[in-house]
Amino acid sequence: MTNAFLGWPVVRQLRGIDPLGRGKAARSRKTDQIAARTLDVDRVTRSVCPYCAVGCGQRVFVKDEKIIQIEGDPDSPISRGRLCPKGSASKSLVTGPGRLDKIRYRRPYGTEWEELDLETAMDMIADRVVAAREASWQDTDDQGRPVRRAMGIASLGGATLDNEENYLIKKLFTALGAIQIENQARI
Repeated sequence: MTNAFLGWPVVRQLRGIDPLGRGKAARSRKTDQIAARTLDVDRVTRSVCPYCAVGCGQRVFVKDEKIIQIEGDPDSPISRGRLCPKGSASKSLVTGPGRLDKIRYRRPYGTEWEELDLETAMDMIADRVVAAREASWQDTDDQGRPVRRAMGIASLGGATLDNEENYLIKKLFTALGAIQIENQARI
């Protein structure tokens, strides 16, 4: 028998101490040279998966200020290092070529998108919230009872917001006079 033949995984499996082929017999020289891409990262940041209300823990691996990998966090009491298929693919959410990273706005009856700076967009949102509040404000109901509410604004919090974030959102919208405030907080 030639040395090349003796190096085959099946031969190593049958002749060695690993007859089931789950250890050294299944490894090749090329496999032994492979290293995880997360070994030489600059930092690891903990996060929460953004897809649903479960709140699975994630470890975000960053190298040269770029995300190179996202994995389940084994220290998370929620998911214990496991992620569903969507959570496992969340790296593409933040690094995919289709991700928008600028504010885009299409004016009413417009056909083209334009880019806005953050300050302009935030001012537009604030102006519209104030206008909706003023246009729909009710001091009293039909029977003259004081209600002091704005019927033209509402809030629906997403499932990935935690209780603390929803608490602050509730306080903000209550201060604005909104009464239609709901959330899906489960984490």
